[in-house]
Amino acid sequence: MSDELLIRHCAPTLAGMKTGSLFTYAPAPEEDLRAEICRLNRMLTGKGLRVLPLHAGKARVMIYVYRPGKLREDFSTAEIRQMLEQQGYQAAMPDQCVTRLMRRLREQEDFPHEIGLFLGYPPEDVAGFMEHRTCGCKCVGCWKVYGDVQKAEALFARYKRCTSSYLRAYHSGRGLEQLAV
Repeated sequence: MSDELLIRHCAPTLAGMKTGSLFTYAPAPEEDLRAEICRLNRMLTGKGLRVLPLHAGKARVMIYVYRPGKLREDFSTAEIRQMLEQQGYQAAMPDQCVTRLMRRLREQEDFPHEIGLFLGYPPEDVAGFMEHRTCGCKCVGCWKVYGDVQKAEALFARYKRCTSSYLRAYHSGRGLEQLAV
């Protein structure tokens, strides 16, 4: 997995603007993905980041890059805690929540839409999607917006600028470890 790929999909998380990022990756047959994830974690753990293979399919792996401290902070809010507990999570233990999410991805046919809470999406948008699916959203960007459109669009623009800036810096010679805040 190239550092550029991680930057392309996770720049706002690397910059500390976002709780987590998620992307799918198709490893080459000869690639040792476990060793690559260990390398990334050795590099990024000191920056408050963690890289996990959240779910493995036949040809693709869902990679979750997140900030455990920010996840703990997010999960301490009453609204998010209540939403997670309704889905069977113990919000007071974010590490166990990630483990439960991994299990749900593996065992359920339906995608666990509460995953948006693990990515730092606004709880009203996650709840809106869980309730209405694709109907009734006000706009679409990094996620489907059911709440504050102006705030979401401003965030989408910030995330896009961050990603562009990080990619420019990477192509100018700054490494992943330098870019992770």
